[in-house]
Amino acid sequence: MNPLTNLKAGFQSLFSKPRTEGELDEELEGYLEASAAHKQQSGIDPKAARRLAKIEIGSRNAVKHQVWSSRWESHLDNLLTDLRLGLRSLSKSPGFTLVALLSLALGIGANTAIFTLLNAILLRPLPVQNPQQLVLFGHGSAFGSTDGLPDDSRDLFSYPFYREFKSRTQAFSGVTAVSSIQFATHSAISGAPLELLRIDLVSGNYFSVLGVPPALGRTLSEADDRAPGTGPVAVVSYEWFQRHFNGNPAVLGKVIRILDHDYTLIGVAQPGFSGITADRPANFWIPLSMQKEISPGWNGLERMNFQSLYLIARLKPGLSWQSASASTNLLFKEILRSDFVGPNPSPKNLASIQHAQIELTSAARGISQLRLTFSLPLEILMAIVGLVLLMACANIANMLLARGVARAREVAVRMALGASRSRIVVQLLTESALLAFLGAALGIALAWKAGAMLLHLATRGPGPLPIDVTPDLPVLLFTLLITVLTALLFGIVPALRTTRLESRGGLTPSLKEGRGSAPASTRNTLARGLIIGQIALSLVLLAAAGLFLRSLGNLNNVDPGFDKKNVLIFYLDEYAANLPQDARLVQLQQQIEARVQAIPGVRAAAFSMFTFNEGIWSTPITMQGLPHTQQNSQDALFNVVGPGFFSTFNLPLVSGRNFDARDTERSHPVAVINQTMERRFFPAGSAVGHHFGRGLEQADSGEYEVIGVVKDAKYSNLSEGPEMAAYHPYSQAVQYFSNFSVRYSGDPAPVIAAVRNALTEVNPRIVVSNVSTLAESVDSSIATQKLVAQLSAFFGALAVFLACIGIYGLLSYSVLCRTNEIGIRLALGAQTSTLLWMVLRESLLLLTLGLALGVPIALTSTGILRKLLYQLSPTDPWTFTLSAVVVAAMTLLAAWLPARRATRVDPMVALRCD
Repeated sequence: MNPLTNLKAGFQSLFSKPRTEGELDEELEGYLEASAAHKQQSGIDPKAARRLAKIEIGSRNAVKHQVWSSRWESHLDNLLTDLRLGLRSLSKSPGFTLVALLSLALGIGANTAIFTLLNAILLRPLPVQNPQQLVLFGHGSAFGSTDGLPDDSRDLFSYPFYREFKSRTQAFSGVTAVSSIQFATHSAISGAPLELLRIDLVSGNYFSVLGVPPALGRTLSEADDRAPGTGPVAVVSYEWFQRHFNGNPAVLGKVIRILDHDYTLIGVAQPGFSGITADRPANFWIPLSMQKEISPGWNGLERMNFQSLYLIARLKPGLSWQSASASTNLLFKEILRSDFVGPNPSPKNLASIQHAQIELTSAARGISQLRLTFSLPLEILMAIVGLVLLMACANIANMLLARGVARAREVAVRMALGASRSRIVVQLLTESALLAFLGAALGIALAWKAGAMLLHLATRGPGPLPIDVTPDLPVLLFTLLITVLTALLFGIVPALRTTRLESRGGLTPSLKEGRGSAPASTRNTLARGLIIGQIALSLVLLAAAGLFLRSLGNLNNVDPGFDKKNVLIFYLDEYAANLPQDARLVQLQQQIEARVQAIPGVRAAAFSMFTFNEGIWSTPITMQGLPHTQQNSQDALFNVVGPGFFSTFNLPLVSGRNFDARDTERSHPVAVINQTMERRFFPAGSAVGHHFGRGLEQADSGEYEVIGVVKDAKYSNLSEGPEMAAYHPYSQAVQYFSNFSVRYSGDPAPVIAAVRNALTEVNPRIVVSNVSTLAESVDSSIATQKLVAQLSAFFGALAVFLACIGIYGLLSYSVLCRTNEIGIRLALGAQTSTLLWMVLRESLLLLTLGLALGVPIALTSTGILRKLLYQLSPTDPWTFTLSAVVVAAMTLLAAWLPARRATRVDPMVALRCD
């Protein structure tokens, strides 16, 4: 019989079992008749012959069972039978089933939700050809631009370096470049309203090196990227193409206008590809040759020291990473010597080149700032939810042990009727698996919505991050794996213990015992061990939660140096105004500030290059006439601001003056510095009137005059230490701005509307991308810490709750089994306090052992949290003491309830209890 026929016959037998039973009966009857006839031929009378034939065959049911068991469909039939029995058993214990399902749903759902986020941010590979062959130069942690001679590990590179390296390398089959800054601008497509375009500037071989074929048309080529301004073409994402043109291929060749330049749409990328940065998906790819047209205020394509590009290469087949790294760094230093420092480098430059290096890392998962930020927090949360699931398994195992003791007589009856131990173990494991899969189904339903919520909580900002956190195949496979492991964890030991009747003296004692009257000693050792483990783990989780909460409290109490209340931040697209980067742009910005400050309710308004947590511009500085010391050798942070910036942020001047009409493009460049910069260069005097320059050379140290000193503040995050900072007026550093801050009083709604109207009146082409508040920016800077603290607190409380359920269940069962003993003690005059202590001392012993085990584990394991804590030791004694007190209090409360019930037992009822 071929496999398909066998499969078909098996399913027919399975779903037509009465017919199959009839056929087996007919076959047995035929065999019986034939055997009896054969015996009659030997001279035996018919009645005796039939009796002998029956004896030879044996039990008809046993024969039919043996025949049925030899067929593959019998295993499926057994599984269906076990599932039906499991459902019946679970329905008879609704309390147990509800608690178990709730524990599993929370445990598996939490694991699935956290793993979904972890998979989307940390694990998901790029949808490109052979992503494991892709190599990133550096770690991708920097973005923007640097201009100094490399003297350490580098993440950013210039376009001339890229061209030179690509032409000379022997280690890679291809090298491509992409701008580290994604350009966002607004444009009207086909007469539609203005919309935000996310543009990646890339080299011409970008798609070929990555291995991304076009879904339509062609991708960029080397010819599109040969010389500045010669590649006015664009490739768009498949998702954008479908949304705007409904898959119409006729759009190829269509001209799209961006910042007063026309770009021809030449192709559509394959579905699913949105660039190499998962947290910044692009919908347009334009050649790097068009950098000046796309970014008129920030470009330097032809300059060797304008290092702003990420480089990604494809490793040649058969070449090791070590060989590629050695070849890359050798060529890197050769190019620096020949093209960066020239034929006569100084000893300092040679020393810098000697220390410069390129660290090769995998680009299989692309580049992600979120990955750098969230890798450690997500790994810690994954460990936390894993421990919670482990505690849920321990709790369910404890309850199954109790059910196993109560079902001892049922198991004994089954074995007495001929069921093998292995068959009963399989049936009990099927019941556990059924419980686990039902819990997993509830957990997946919980995780389906939780992923997006967690991403929003972790990355509070102007808008939702375009990351897909819907559970995909890897997530579902992970859930399936933990479900199977969960079923085995909480099911295997209770199943084996339940069917080990020899530990109770064999079948006879179990058959004689009344229902549920088995001695507690059959499960107490293992049950107590599980409770001790739960108490220890709950202490670890509660201590971690306490550390995160206290660290978050420290961050919330940090003084940012500015007043975050009543400040609106308008995110603008000034590029859309299409003004040249000269005095006309300054006049536009001054006109906007003046119009907005005249609005009722507005107290101050100013443009700025950065606001809090919006990025940094840092470079070393040299103060004229002063040597570099250990205190003043760090980079200083720079910002370009309007004259109303300090009033908008309530940053008071300590000395000197603010920017005013004297500070023009033609006057001497000036700066206002912060107190930290003044203290590090002039610890006993004033910095006002002194000069400094950017860089490490004294020759440039007279570039800027210090005209004022302003109060220190936090610039990029609340946990940063004191930083040197300097502010320049935008009248002397002309540029486009995306941040416009407004301090207001009263209701913000009319102020927002009035500011929008004022911007439209001044220049209707300026687009307001979004409006938020400074307070929201401050809150978003600690969103990760807040998420970790909140989730760890929730799971820590859940862990303590699970441990309490375990204690309560163990002692309740112990009291139930000792009802007779308690009745006798009460009848003989035992005091209530004596009985209370008799029950509570067991819980005190378990609590002591659990704390003794948990404290050293917690002290050892919380060391990994050090990087996530702010001004707090991972072994903080107050946190550990409070955690131990909470665990002890909850444990004793859980133990007191059954102990109190024991003291209220009616002796007459207890003595009659079976």
